[in-house]
Order: sequence, then C-alpha cells, then structure tokens
Amino acid sequence: MRKQLLPGEQVIVMTRQQPRMLFGPVLAVILVPAIAGFACAWIVKGGPGKLLPVITADWTQGLVAGCLAIAGIVLLVYGLPRFIRWRGVQYVLTSRRIVARFGMLRRGDWQLPLASVRGVGIKQSMIQRILRSGNISLDTGHSGDAILADVPEAGLFRSFVLEAMAELPASAGPVDDGQFGGFDGPGWAVPWGVREGGRDEH
Repeated sequence: MRKQLLPGEQVIVMTRQQPRMLFGPVLAVILVPAIAGFACAWIVKGGPGKLLPVITADWTQGLVAGCLAIAGIVLLVYGLPRFIRWRGVQYVLTSRRIVARFGMLRRGDWQLPLASVRGVGIKQSMIQRILRSGNISLDTGHSGDAILADVPEAGLFRSFVLEAMAELPASAGPVDDGQFGGFDGPGWAVPWGVREGGRDEH
C-alpha cells in the first residue's frame, strides 16, 4: 500500500472481514484428523474384516491410505476455498480514501474518496452484533451505496472513517480513481492491521 499512497496521504487502518466464516474450516481441521485417526486404528485392528469377512489383512494398507486420502480431500475441498475467500478481501482506510481489495489469484478493487462520502451507516445481523462486526454502507448520493461487508469492530471502523472525513482539508476534492460499485466480498488475524503514520492502534 505504501507505493500507492497519494502525496500527503497516510494509512489509518487495514482490516479483513470478520473471520467467522473460518469457524467451519477450523472445526474441520480439528475433527477430520481425529476421525481419520480413529478410522485408521479401527482398520488396523481388523474392524472391516469383522463386518465383511471378504476383507482380509491384505486390504489394510490400501484402506488406511484411502482413509487418509479422503481426510485430505475433505480439508482441501471444504477448508481451503473458504480460507482463500477470507484472505482475499482487505479493507484499507487512508486519510483520503477507502480502498476495498478482493481476490488473490484474480485481483480487483474499488476506491472511494472520503470527500465524496455523505454518510456512513452500519447494518448488523444478530450474529454480527454478538461478534461486534457489521456491514458498513457508504452513502455517496448516487444510486446504490458502496458496501464493506462484515467488517470487524464495525463501530470503531466507522468512527475512524468519520474522524478522517472531519480532518479532510477544506480544499480537498474528489480523487479521480475511476468508477466504483457496491461491493459485497466473499469473507486468523487480529482485526486491525499495521498502519503507516496513522492513529495509535485500538
């Protein structure tokens, strides 16, 4: 982000989506190896042969390998895509604009000058209220708000946005960053990232 800053611009906060979407993958990482280990022990002790006499001890090595392969596939197919989707979304608030980045292999972003923001709202589901996250909407006066989905510590993030808007110089005008559209990204780290020359971390 440092190389992309405008003259006099500072990064205030960097964050990702609230990591609740990783609850399932983390649970899978705990349970799947445990179940696979139990199944392998059962196979080694001759459990399959007791159920089906046709399964002899010669099958043991193949069954154990198959069990481990299934466990690995479950973790890769279920957990990895969700981690990549969460990791691929990043929100950056600077002293001049808000940047939303999404995607890892196929990257995209939109940028919104703070000078064009007229209002900042928060919408929260019950789960989001419990986790203190929320969807932050940025009113620009055009049709459709820009949305930052599932921002952790949504109230604190909004206060940072409002403070940055209040500190804009009177002569600050919109930055020509091209078009932007409403953004609702896909979704383990502390919520606030390292800031360059911004406020003290909360």
